[in-house]
Amino acid sequence: MKRRTSLKLLLAAPFAAGFSFKSSDVRKASDVLRASSAGGEAYAPVFFTAHEYETVKTLADLILPADERSVSATEAGVPDFIDFMVSDNPDMQTPMRGGLSWIDMQSRKRFGVFFYEAAEAQQKALLDDIAYPEVAAPEMSHGVAFFNSFRDLTASGFWSSQVGVEDLQYMGNTFVHEWTGCPPEALRKLGVSYDDG
Repeated sequence: MKRRTSLKLLLAAPFAAGFSFKSSDVRKASDVLRASSAGGEAYAPVFFTAHEYETVKTLADLILPADERSVSATEAGVPDFIDFMVSDNPDMQTPMRGGLSWIDMQSRKRFGVFFYEAAEAQQKALLDDIAYPEVAAPEMSHGVAFFNSFRDLTASGFWSSQVGVEDLQYMGNTFVHEWTGCPPEALRKLGVSYDDG
């Protein structure tokens, strides 16, 4: 990327740092990616450069790493989801590129390397400065806006994926032969009973 292009993206980031997307966009992206993976096709990024895609994967996995319950965001296909969402929504493109450039600029300034090349402790230190809007320094406002939007997009991608639905242990869309009321343990958890009338 040329320096002039980078500067243009960085200057645009403050004005368009948030991403807006609809639930119908999330459904569409999830459906397309599920159909693609069911067909055994590997997803090839449409919008992101190879460098940007590495940054997206790194960010997504820092937000939702693998744990004992589920796989990482990358293993769930979140970077593919984000690429699809951004490539399909022109209003998200400048904020995304600007935010990724901002993250890289901060990483190079602090650590001398691009964000995805930094040590995990360095990556987390940078994200700690922008992950909590109420305590972030004013000069981090562009990064705060980008990261919060990116985190929302990552969560949408993960929990709309097959793996994410399984992680939620979602029990809906099943046929109930006979409704006998809410289970007693659920009522106790909510602190209510049928006798409260």
